[in-house]
Amino acid sequence: MKESMTEELTYDDFLKIDVRVGTIKEAKDFPEARNPAFQLFIDFGKDIGMRKTSAQITKHYTKESLIGKQVAAVINFPKKQIGPFMSECLTLGFPDENGDVVLIQPERKIPNGGRLY
Repeated sequence: MKESMTEELTYDDFLKIDVRVGTIKEAKDFPEARNPAFQLFIDFGKDIGMRKTSAQITKHYTKESLIGKQVAAVINFPKKQIGPFMSECLTLGFPDENGDVVLIQPERKIPNGGRLY
């Protein structure tokens, strides 16, 4: 699948997107979601705290395998109501060859709340 190019951004545009690293502390089934998903509870450190989100990542991950994983997420999007659940961040990933999400993770452990630059 070939993605079309999007509008070119400036560096100032990039700085508006707050991507942080956090550690998944809890993962729950989300049976009310339209597509199979988990509810994730992610610790972004003392300055940001815990945020929750839903993620359609059930093809490559189990709830148990997610606990303790560090992931990248956008933390400054507006909250979004997803069924009965309020999502507070957007966990980032790339599609594999089948379009299933593979999470973005740092190559080594870093402090929660670290900002992408």
